[in-house]
Amino acid sequence: MNKEKRHQILTRLRDDNPHPETELEYSSPFELLVAVTLSAQATDVGVNKATRKLFPVANTPQAILDIGHDTLRDYIKTIGLFNSKAANVYKMCQILVDQHNGIVPENREALEALPGVGRKTANVVLNTAFGWPTIAVDTHIFRVSNRTKLAMGKDVVAVEQKLEKVVPKEFKVDVHHWLILHGRYTCVARKPKCGSCIIEDLCEFKDKTE
Repeated sequence: MNKEKRHQILTRLRDDNPHPETELEYSSPFELLVAVTLSAQATDVGVNKATRKLFPVANTPQAILDIGHDTLRDYIKTIGLFNSKAANVYKMCQILVDQHNGIVPENREALEALPGVGRKTANVVLNTAFGWPTIAVDTHIFRVSNRTKLAMGKDVVAVEQKLEKVVPKEFKVDVHHWLILHGRYTCVARKPKCGSCIIEDLCEFKDKTE
């Protein structure tokens, strides 16, 4: 895909949604960190249902340590992999209290050192909580980037690197949200909704649907 076409695609996505936001509900960097950690192999809807009950009771690292691991696990037991996620979040809270004064660090290396936090989660937190121009590539973004030919790659890291290279600076802060929402609601996995897609004429996917 050429530079001009990429710019047109991103311009249309921006015009359609000038201020995109994550669908995870949060009111602080810590709440976002917990929500993103819980969202692995789970839906944002499912995570929000659990955190709506958890966060009013405990929404700081120390507060989660105070309610204890077992109570934390009970709050998130409706989410897939809740046992391992509860263990990770609890250990994460201990490290945040012991090493970071209970504050989420605005630092990739420190974030990735936390239990349950990989590159994608760190990218989401840096982007959404702190406004960094990072691009977290999940299954939706991987699919949209390859299908449209916006940024092709054999794995999520390759797609992230390609997006970092080809997305102009003016779009970088928001491109993660535009692509994930596009993949979630329009360029869906089984049968993309090409007929209602605002970038259909620019997309280079060969097997377009009605």
